[in-house]
Amino acid sequence: MPPKGIIYLDHAGTTPTDPRVLEAMLPYFTELYGNPSSIHAVGQEARYALDEARERVAGVLNCRNGEIVFTGSGTESDNAAIHGSATALRETGDHIITTTVEHHAVLHACQSLEDQGFEVTYLPVDDFGMVHPEQVFDAITDRTTVVSVMYANNEIGTINPISSISEAVRQRENEFDRTIVFHTDAVQAAGFLDLNTRRLGVDMLSLAGHKFYGPKGVGVLYARRGTPFLPMLLGGGQERERRSGTENIPGIVGLSFALELAQAQREDAGVHCAALRDRTIDHVLANISGCHLNGHATERLPNNVNFSIEGVEGEAVLLGLDTAGIAASSGSACSSGSLEPSHVLLALGQSADLARGSLRLTLGKENTLEEIDYLLETLDRLVPQLRQLPTLTTSS
Repeated sequence: MPPKGIIYLDHAGTTPTDPRVLEAMLPYFTELYGNPSSIHAVGQEARYALDEARERVAGVLNCRNGEIVFTGSGTESDNAAIHGSATALRETGDHIITTTVEHHAVLHACQSLEDQGFEVTYLPVDDFGMVHPEQVFDAITDRTTVVSVMYANNEIGTINPISSISEAVRQRENEFDRTIVFHTDAVQAAGFLDLNTRRLGVDMLSLAGHKFYGPKGVGVLYARRGTPFLPMLLGGGQERERRSGTENIPGIVGLSFALELAQAQREDAGVHCAALRDRTIDHVLANISGCHLNGHATERLPNNVNFSIEGVEGEAVLLGLDTAGIAASSGSACSSGSLEPSHVLLALGQSADLARGSLRLTLGKENTLEEIDYLLETLDRLVPQLRQLPTLTTSS
């Protein structure tokens, strides 16, 4: 028997807002509605909430309050980091380094800079989707100004050795006697991995509130003091002139509270999700033939499971799961409407046909063993059924 209600296994796409977070946000929609840039008492109440939220986020990231920039999303944070630092340093160099498996928010930002005359190196990854420090070290030249490597992959969950990559960047920075900005997209890392920016050694780091039980429409860009940066949004000069626009006080309050909760629960959430993750992986690999685990076996997010399944279309699997009351995905939620195979899986060397059979299951703190057992029963039945159906050939 299926558990009651929808079984939600798409936490990498978004998470439900924690009721405690919603409760903290509600007053700032109604009685505490002021504009934080206003000097009157109503505005200053909002300013106090903004300052308090910035302090909470800085506490989790172990940085100065003034190094926190509130944005509208993780995508905006990624774009602002890459565009802002690359354009600020253009007179000293025009070379950017990133990887082939980044989120499209990073890849498309880099591609837009290529259109403006920048050169971008897209580093390949190993079979597990990992980038190694020596690759970054070797790719840096005397024209490199920006390096962007994601902390944890949003599709396959592989965790990159960010602190070691930072050491490689700093070594080359010293050798060439120049400024090289190191950015990491940490959108999937919050709630599971260490976000201490001093230990990570990054200059910039991106977060999105809705990935750790906070609200949608609000993000964070950590920008280390002294990092060259030109703003993308101009106007009122908010966020110390780094991101103009009236701050989303309810969203910022919610994000900051959610991040504190995620940090406090990080160890317990990781243990809980990892147990469900490993049960899922072990069962599928043992009981469903032709399934390939994508991503690193151990250096992966505790809540991430990603398979490529031979002989089926990922879309058909998702529809079958949805009919059974299970919400899952085939990859990034930002490109779920695309019929193209995942660029991440192609970068691992998979064929287009196999990549089209991908299934991503991302767990959350509310998922239960009963739900996972029902998922596995459903997959045991569903995959053989789909393999018996006639398939349409798809051009690569």
